[in-house]
Amino acid sequence: MMKHIFLSILLLGVVAELFSQNPTPSKEREKPPIELYKIISSKRDTTFLDTTLSAKKAYKYNYLRKDDFELLPFANVAHTYNSLAYSFSETNLKPLFVARAKAFNYKDIEDVQYFSVPTPLSELYFKTAFSQGQQLDAFFTTNLSRNFNFSLAYKGVRSLGQYQSNLTSSGNLRFTTNYQTRNGRYNMRAHITAQDMTNEEYGGLDENSLTLFINDDPDFEDRGRLDVNFEDAENRLEGVRYYLEHEYKLVNAKDSLNYTSLAIGNILSYETSFYRYRQDTPFSGFGESYQISDLRDRVDLDDFNSKGYVRFDNDILGTISGFIGYTDYNYGYNSVLILDEGRIGNRLLGNLVSAGASYKKQYRGFELYGEGAINISGDFDGNYLLGSAAFALDKENAAKASIKIHSTAPNFNFLLYQSDYVNYNWQNNFDNVKTQELKFELKSKKLLDATVSYTGIDDYTYFGLTQANDSTPTPQQFAGRVDYLKVKAEKEFRYGKFGLANTILYQQAVSGEEVFKVPQLVTRNTLFYEDEWFKKALFLQTGITFKYFTEYNLNAYDPVLAEFYVQNQQELGGFPLVDIFFNAKVRQTRIFFSYEHVNSLFTSKNEYFSAPGYPYRDGVIRFGLVWNFFL
Repeated sequence: MMKHIFLSILLLGVVAELFSQNPTPSKEREKPPIELYKIISSKRDTTFLDTTLSAKKAYKYNYLRKDDFELLPFANVAHTYNSLAYSFSETNLKPLFVARAKAFNYKDIEDVQYFSVPTPLSELYFKTAFSQGQQLDAFFTTNLSRNFNFSLAYKGVRSLGQYQSNLTSSGNLRFTTNYQTRNGRYNMRAHITAQDMTNEEYGGLDENSLTLFINDDPDFEDRGRLDVNFEDAENRLEGVRYYLEHEYKLVNAKDSLNYTSLAIGNILSYETSFYRYRQDTPFSGFGESYQISDLRDRVDLDDFNSKGYVRFDNDILGTISGFIGYTDYNYGYNSVLILDEGRIGNRLLGNLVSAGASYKKQYRGFELYGEGAINISGDFDGNYLLGSAAFALDKENAAKASIKIHSTAPNFNFLLYQSDYVNYNWQNNFDNVKTQELKFELKSKKLLDATVSYTGIDDYTYFGLTQANDSTPTPQQFAGRVDYLKVKAEKEFRYGKFGLANTILYQQAVSGEEVFKVPQLVTRNTLFYEDEWFKKALFLQTGITFKYFTEYNLNAYDPVLAEFYVQNQQELGGFPLVDIFFNAKVRQTRIFFSYEHVNSLFTSKNEYFSAPGYPYRDGVIRFGLVWNFFL
C-alpha cells in the first residue's frame, strides 16, 4: 500500500511539472514571491521555502534531511547512527518508547511541519543508496482556499548494503492539514503519520573478518565476502499517529496600535507503535535462550493524550497560557515471566494528569520566555522548568541565555523488558533522571555562531556491561553525577568565489566520564568554490569536506535492543572522513554529486568504525537531486 501511495504522489508531482511548463494563453504568469510559500513548525514559528544552494544546505542533503554533524552513520543508509555529541532538548513527562537507535528518522509531533502556499508546491528528493537500492522523498502541498491547506508526503528507502544480511527498508507517510476561518477566530491543524523502519541485523563482523578488514586484505575488497556473526536476524520499529489541535478565540480585538486575544484550545493525539526483534537461530554471543529456534520479541505501546489550554495575548502584557493534560498509556508484552530472580510483569499501564503554564514577551529586541509543567497524579513523577532571555541587536546579531531543569522517568525499556534471550529480561524501579542545563547562544554574521552549554545529570541511566567479559548490556543507573561541557562554534570565510565553512565542537565529561563517553573534539571544514555559469543559468559549487573526531571509547551497538551501550574495552575514532563534491543549481533544482570517504582509497589499514565490530562505509560515489516545482 505504501508503494502505491508513493507512486501516486510521484504522479502528482509529474503532472504538476507538466502544467508548470505551460504559460497562460495571454502572457507568462508571474510566480508569487518565495516568501509566500510558508512553512509552519509545531510551535507556530514560520519560515519560507528556501531553494538556494549553499554549504549549509548541502550538509542537509542526506537520509535524515538535516545536518548530521554530531552523528556517525553506519555502513548502510537508514540503519542507525552513533552519537558524537548530545543535546538535552526533550521535555517529556513520561518515559519514551524503546529502540532509540532506530528513532533518528522517526518523526515525533514536534517534527511535523504545516504549510501555507499561494500555488501548489511539490518537492522530489532522490539520492543513491548502497547496492540495489535508492532513497526517495516526495512531497506535495496546496491551498484549496486562502485559509485551508493540506500536504501529503512519503519518504521511502531500500538498500541492500555492502555487508551480508544488512538490508535496510523504511517508510514515512505524512499527511497534514490546517484551516482558519476568514475572521481568524477558529483555527485547526491535524496530521497523520505512518512510519516503519526495518533492518536486517548481522551483529558485526566476526573476529577473523575483523582482522581481514583492518589489514585491508585485497581478496576481501568485496565486503559481501566477509563473514558476519549471524545472518538470520531482523528488527523493526513501526508506529501510526493521529493528531488534532484546534482553538477558538473568544476575544479577538485588534486595531493599528493595540491588540488583545483570549483563546481556548484542545489537543488530541493517539499513537500506537511496536518494536520487534526476530531471529531464526539463537546466537551464542547473546547468552542462553528459552527457544532453540524462531525467536520472537515484541513490545507494544498505546499512547493517548488530551490537553486543554487557555492563551491570553496582549501587546503590553505579552502571551500567557496554561494547560491541563491527560495521558493514558499501555506498554508491555503478552506474557508474565517467573524466574529464579523473581517475577517479571508484562505491563506498565496507567494514566497521568499534568498541568503547566508558559509566558512570552517581546519588547524592542528583547524576548523573555518561561515554561513549566508537572505531573500532578499518576504512577510517574515528572516535571520541567524552562527559562530564557534573548536580545537581538539587529538582524545580524543576537544573543540568548537559557536554563532548563527536567526530571523524568527513564525510558520504558529500562523499566521493563522481555526477550527470548535469558539475559534480556528485567524489571526495574529506577529513580527519575534529573537534568539541569545552562546554555548561552550567540548568532553573528560578522563574528560567528557559537553555543556554550553546561549540563548536569543526576541518576543518569544507560545501557552497559556489568563486567568486562560480559557480552550483553543491561540497564544501569549511575550513582554519581554526570557533568557535561559542550562548546560549538561555526564560521564561514569568503574570498572572491572561494569559501571556507568551519564547524568546531569541543566537549568533555567533567565528571561521570566512565559512563558518559564523548570525543573531546569534532571538527568539519569545507573548502569550496562557487560561480555562476552559462549566463547565470547554472550555479556551481564544488569543493572538499574534511571531518574528524578524536579517538575515544565509541559506544557499542546491540541489535536485540536496538540501543547503544557503554563499553570500555576498545578505543575507536581518530580517523578523517574526506568527501569531494560537485553540486549545481538550475532554477529550483539542486543536483548533488559526491565521492564520500575518498581517503579510504589511500590507506594501508582500515581503522574506521561506526561502532565496535561495525565498519564505517567505504569510499563510494553518490549522486541525486532536490527538485522543487510550482504551479
